[in-house]
Amino acid sequence: MSAPTDLAARVERYNALVREAAALLPEFAHPALCPQLIAGAQVEANDYNPNQVAPPEMKLLAHSILRDGITMPVVTAPHPDDETRRVVVDGFHRTTLAKTHPDVQATLHGYVPVVLLAREKAQLMASTVRHNMARGSHDVELSSNLIAILTKFDWTDEKISEELGMDIDGITRMKCIAGLGEVFADRDYSMAWE
Repeated sequence: MSAPTDLAARVERYNALVREAAALLPEFAHPALCPQLIAGAQVEANDYNPNQVAPPEMKLLAHSILRDGITMPVVTAPHPDDETRRVVVDGFHRTTLAKTHPDVQATLHGYVPVVLLAREKAQLMASTVRHNMARGSHDVELSSNLIAILTKFDWTDEKISEELGMDIDGITRMKCIAGLGEVFADRDYSMAWE
């Protein structure tokens, strides 16, 4: 069978072949085994990313992509309102360059390589934090705000600790940064001087 000549048809065929190949190994249930090419217009930023990259590092990332290509797909989740769109969990800056940097965009022909995580929003937020912390780049103030949000999702300090790989003291420090009143409102405390 010959390959279609139309790029969109070839991308669709590639995506189908990768899904078919991944289905051969169900015991390897890792998203990286099923990357897909999605039109850049269908991939959008999340509203909670606690990672920021300074202009020199963005320039270096663009240089790296132009030299080595995108070596890791962007981690995405289904968009809550549109099944044809994806929301970035990890890889916001790669996505930004794929969509806006003319030279990077030209190498990808308007597509972004992605993998899919299908989880609830609190789990996706935790995944974003884990990805950022594993790389060693994470904004403390934004992280503290995320912990406050996870607390609103009724996550205990123990669950936050388990999911984010943080110790309880670190979580307490982040809660202090976010604002004591709001994140500790549900706690019962005794008066030490009584």
